[in-house]
Amino acid sequence: MRTDLTSLFGLNVYTDAGTYVGKVADLVLNVEERNVKGIAITDINRDIFDVPTRGAIIPYRWVVTTGDIVIIRSIVSKFKVKKEKEEE
Repeated sequence: MRTDLTSLFGLNVYTDAGTYVGKVADLVLNVEERNVKGIAITDINRDIFDVPTRGAIIPYRWVVTTGDIVIIRSIVSKFKVKKEKEEE
């Protein structure tokens, strides 16, 4: 997949199931291998990520396609915290 790197900044990120993930803020580059290692997202969906930070880094290998938005493989099950059963 080839694209102009600057065209990714500010794009909304969704899973292939249609769940909003966040917005592209930056890219993680491997200069020696000349490839993108990850995308840094901000405005993250708190229903998916239970982290105290304002953003997260998604491995670029999860990206399915880019265009007007970025679509990644469904990750909800990887990050969503399983709610414990309420004690009776």
